[in-house]
Amino acid sequence: MWILLILLAILVVLGMWGVGIFNGLVVARNAFKNAFAQIDVQLQRRFDLIPNLVETVKGYLSHERGTLEAVIAARGAAMNGLQAAKASPGDPAAMAELANSQGVLNGALGRLMAVAEAYPDLKANQNMMQLTEELTSTENKVAFARQAFNDSVMSYNNKREVFPSSIFAGMFNFQPAALLEIPAADQAQVRAAPKVQF
Repeated sequence: MWILLILLAILVVLGMWGVGIFNGLVVARNAFKNAFAQIDVQLQRRFDLIPNLVETVKGYLSHERGTLEAVIAARGAAMNGLQAAKASPGDPAAMAELANSQGVLNGALGRLMAVAEAYPDLKANQNMMQLTEELTSTENKVAFARQAFNDSVMSYNNKREVFPSSIFAGMFNFQPAALLEIPAADQAQVRAAPKVQF
C-alpha cells in the first residue's frame, strides 16, 4: 500500500514538473509574439507617416517623381511583409520577408531624405521638419521594439533547446523562432560612423 502511494506521489510530482515545463514554453512563445505585436504597432505608425511625408515633399520635388514612387512602392511591399510576419511571428521565412521589405523601405526613405537635403526651402518647411522628427522618433521605437522581440525570441529558443525542455518542445511541436535582423546591405550603412562636416 505504501509503495503504491509513493509511486502515485512520484507520478504526481513528475506530472506537475512536466506541466511546469510545458507552461514555461507556452509563456516564452507568447512573450515573443507579444514583443512582435509591439513591432507591428511601431511599423504601422511608420507606414502612416510615409504618405504625409510624400505629400509634403511632392510639391518641391515634382521632377523627382521616380523617388516618390519608389517610396510608395516600398511602403506597399513593407506592409505586405508585415502582414505575412503578423500571420506567423517567429517563422524564419516570414521574418526574412519582413526584414528584406523593411530594408528596401529604409533605402527608399534614405534616398528621399538625401534628395530633400538639396532643397533648403523644403528642409525649412514646418511640416517637413515635424514629419522628419516623428519619423526619426518612430525609427528609434522600431529599433527598441525589434531588440525586445529578438531578446524574447532568444529566451524562447534557449528554453526550447535546453534539456529537459527540449524533450517537451519536440513532443509538442514548439518550433524554433527566427530573429528579426537588419539585412546585410543595411548593416554597413547603420554601423558606419556618421560624417560630420563644418
